[in-house]
Amino acid sequence: MKIIADLHTHTMVSNHAFNTITEMARRANELGHWALAITDHAPLMKDSAHPWYFYNVTTLPHKMEGVWVLKGMEANVRNLDGALDFDNDTLQELDMDWIVASIHPEVLSGPLQEDETTKLWLNVAQNPYVDMIGHSESRFYPYDYDAVTKVFAQNHKVVELNANSRVARPGNEKNMLALALACKRNDVPVAVNSDAHSQYHLGGVESIFEMLREIDFPPELIVNGSREAFVAMLRDHHKTIVNLMEGME
Repeated sequence: MKIIADLHTHTMVSNHAFNTITEMARRANELGHWALAITDHAPLMKDSAHPWYFYNVTTLPHKMEGVWVLKGMEANVRNLDGALDFDNDTLQELDMDWIVASIHPEVLSGPLQEDETTKLWLNVAQNPYVDMIGHSESRFYPYDYDAVTKVFAQNHKVVELNANSRVARPGNEKNMLALALACKRNDVPVAVNSDAHSQYHLGGVESIFEMLREIDFPPELIVNGSREAFVAMLRDHHKTIVNLMEGME
């Protein structure tokens, strides 16, 4: 098991992170990654970029320091209706390569009851601009993993297994395992990510792979485990960058 792309990373645009896009891309190349998603925090987080950033970042090259760079964001789920920082008209205008939807207690206070979080994620699943569900294993936001992951799959959402959760959200290991098992049962695509906030944490995903090996998780469900799976997923998500990827190395 390996990753060829890290689909959840931050730069110093998120003020609690430490490196530039160029530095992150260079390190990803050194690690042998083929692609990298830059997903800085959307505006409802206190230390996030100005909204203008998300328009301007899309003008950067598609390939930097030898790796494909997906320009994206980590959007905040702000209510039980599943609304995000930007409305869908704005997300359509931004036309970003990769959008993660995550719960952060700084934006959506908790804890929530299981039925509340279940409703929230079922609503997010209907958003056509959301590509991946970020670090959703928190015990403070429990949901019906079996029922919701089925709907994620139906709506072409990737479920993240976040290696940084042990540091940033300790105590949720049992929930992470239950989420992974639900994804295995329901043939739900997952992404194994570092959620790196510096170049020194890129590629640090072995703890997730240890868990996946223990449950005999199907490697073909890991969308960032091979170029073929990654490109197929991007095509399924109607990402225009995939046309460039298929035309050049």
